Amino acid sequence: MNKGMTAKGAATRMRIVVAAALLIREKGAADTTLDDVRAATSTSKSQLFHYFPNGRADMLVAVAQHEADEVLQAQQPYLDDLSSWEAWQKWSRAVLEHYTELGQRCPLGSLTTELGKSSPEARAVVTGLFEAWEAALSRGVEAMLPGDGSAAERARVVLTAVQGGVLMLQTTGRTDYLEAALAAAIEPLRARAGVRG
Repeated sequence: MNKGMTAKGAATRMRIVVAAALLIREKGAADTTLDDVRAATSTSKSQLFHYFPNGRADMLVAVAQHEADEVLQAQQPYLDDLSSWEAWQKWSRAVLEHYTELGQRCPLGSLTTELGKSSPEARAVVTGLFEAWEAALSRGVEAMLPGDGSAAERARVVLTAVQGGVLMLQTTGRTDYLEAALAAAIEPLRARAGVRG
């Protein structure tokens, strides 16, 4: 999408995407209009359509990609090396701290409840996010339990625990659901790998 775009153009486009993402987290995708984005970014209608030729549809896909990147980036550097129980604990703490800080305005929530439903292209972005996330978690499970044969299944349990905990956080404002779900999801890794307390 940024092919042939100048550095200044790419920066302007990113500024619009970030502002739109924040608006969508606050108001929801259905209630965020191009006029809202124009007002928040002090851009003209022609500028918006220059960067997003198909208007709102293109912008929502760009926001979905931005939010998906944010979800994975927030878990680094831990997500790339979950080969020890200590690494899993650090990853879990990073996830919990990240979503505690964001509260009800998190990119994962807007992706799954708002943006993922906006178009087939946005849904493909969300699907790609979950596939990449699951693959990273699967590698970590395999490193902890080599030859166990259930890495993908265990990774899905962990991923579902995060998603469910974040959904509960969004609806209640409480992080204890996410904390409990994460702890329960990764505990079998410690136990099966024979790691003490």
